[in-house]
Amino acid sequence: MKSLISLAKLIILVSQIVFLPISQGSKDFWPMDAKLIDETCQKTPNPNLCVSSLKSDPRSFDADVKGLGIIMVDVVKEKAIIGQNRAQELLKQSPGDLRLKACSGDYDKISNHHVPNALLAFKKDAPDIAEEEMSEAAEETRACESSFSGGSPLTDVNNVLADVAAITATIAKELVG
Repeated sequence: MKSLISLAKLIILVSQIVFLPISQGSKDFWPMDAKLIDETCQKTPNPNLCVSSLKSDPRSFDADVKGLGIIMVDVVKEKAIIGQNRAQELLKQSPGDLRLKACSGDYDKISNHHVPNALLAFKKDAPDIAEEEMSEAAEETRACESSFSGGSPLTDVNNVLADVAAITATIAKELVG
């Protein structure tokens, strides 16, 4: 019985040593240092959001700046889809709200126009076009927000979406250099 308890303690100890760095999200687990992410994000309008967005995607840890831009385009699309879904849910409650319809259209334009164009631009080494597309995406969300004159039910989505689009535009601008 005593040896069984000792064996159990040993297994627990080994498990903690092996899995603790992974469970804590240690960047030592990742194949590359996160220095490029930190350096790139410090040049953006919202470094904390940039770092958290990129570090939550494992592709970031072996990406170059162009790759980081591509990953951020994916984040923009994800946030636009969230906005689109939220606007659609709100439209079920207020089907005649033209502001919500316009915002829904803005999110759709971001997902189906600005995002694919920016993604293609990054891949084709045309970061100036990616910057323009992401700047326009940020403007789309600001237009949605301003249509409510301060009482938007989409403020949280719009703020995050505008921020990630601005971050992505800044990363693209870095490549234009």
